[in-house]
Amino acid sequence: MNASDAIRNNIIDKLLTISNKSYLAALKNLIESSGIDKGKVKLSKEQTIMLELSEVDIREGKMVSQNEIDKADLKWLKEM
Repeated sequence: MNASDAIRNNIIDKLLTISNKSYLAALKNLIESSGIDKGKVKLSKEQTIMLELSEVDIREGKMVSQNEIDKADLKWLKEM
């Protein structure tokens, strides 16, 4: 579990103990107005280009499995 997950779970645990309806409504409004989950993320020009290049590689079958990458990494580490 990464740090973000731990923080999120801790907040959820605390929320489950709150029974004050006004307090919960205020928290809900705060979360909804924060811009979280607005749906779209603005990508930089470079990120868009990288994604487009990745799509081309996928279409052309230019992919390497994780297993192949792991083997290459181990070989490289042994040569050091």
